[in-house]
Amino acid sequence: MIKVSDAAAKQIAISIEQMGGDILPLRVAITVNQDGSFHYNMGFDDNSRDGDTSFEEKNIQFVVDVSTLPLVGGMTMDYVEIEGKHEIVFLNPNDPNYKPPAD
Repeated sequence: MIKVSDAAAKQIAISIEQMGGDILPLRVAITVNQDGSFHYNMGFDDNSRDGDTSFEEKNIQFVVDVSTLPLVGGMTMDYVEIEGKHEIVFLNPNDPNYKPPAD
């Protein structure tokens, strides 16, 4: 499903703690724009929908909907610093704008 870096798992755990420790699944959704590019959304969600797939990675419960499921295969979530800002990024080989990291 989705791989999660240690840094991203730590940041997600901090977010859960800041919410008061309520452990809700983290919903990851991808919308495909008209130009084919991907738009990523995520948020804690306790609503279950028909066709949802749930899984656990690094002690984090994830849920994705039926339209997102085929788009997350091989994707990695990471937490990085970009131009002085820390943020979660999605490294997704299914995304037409994905550029693999240089070795």
